[in-house]
Amino acid sequence: MQAEPLQTADPKRSLRRRRWRWLLALPLLALLATVLQVLALRFVDPPFTAFMAARQLSAWREGDWDYGIVYDWRDLDHIAPNLPLALVAAEDQNFPVHHGFDFKAIEKARRNNARGRKVRGASTISQQVAKNLFLWSGRSWVRKGIEAWYTVLIEALWPKRRILEMYANIAEFGDGVYGAQAAARSFFGKDAARLSAAECARLAAVLPNPARYDARNPGPYVQRRSNGIQRQMRHLGGSAYLERLD
Repeated sequence: MQAEPLQTADPKRSLRRRRWRWLLALPLLALLATVLQVLALRFVDPPFTAFMAARQLSAWREGDWDYGIVYDWRDLDHIAPNLPLALVAAEDQNFPVHHGFDFKAIEKARRNNARGRKVRGASTISQQVAKNLFLWSGRSWVRKGIEAWYTVLIEALWPKRRILEMYANIAEFGDGVYGAQAAARSFFGKDAARLSAAECARLAAVLPNPARYDARNPGPYVQRRSNGIQRQMRHLGGSAYLERLD
């Protein structure tokens, strides 16, 4: 009886299978990379952020070779307690209790915008950290989706104190001036640990548009906003309010 010939594998079919396996694995590998990225930054202070890099490259493309980033990290213990309090009072008063997204603020902003009033955002401090640290500028749904994913990771892997420390160090307080220490030295000639409550409120007041508003020489808008922020700081209970972060 004659034996049947052995079946040989189709090399093209095997190659296609390997390609499909890699295509299916790539999203999982990308998700794992973001988890490791966020986890590492719980313990490692970033030398720069995606926003800083994009701003520097933009200046060079425009031929502004003299433009430079001013950035000097300081741990939260070396920043005046009134600054993180001012940031919470100005940007995200539910920061200690939400999990990255303030749905009440989002709904309020939606109703406000639906009435045709001035467009109002509802980004939390956690979302702003995700955007400034990892992403590019823009309003596309893809970017917003990635921002949401990073926000979830940040809230899951970092304590609230680390989130606020990161924000105080990477927020832009002036054109090219990032973080509490750089702002304190640039605008007030002192270290971040020596900032007064009024100075902290002025820094928080310029955050909607730091390229337009000036914490050192505040105009009427910044003065009004900083006065309101100081009232909110007192209403929240002062620095004791931030003890919830521990």
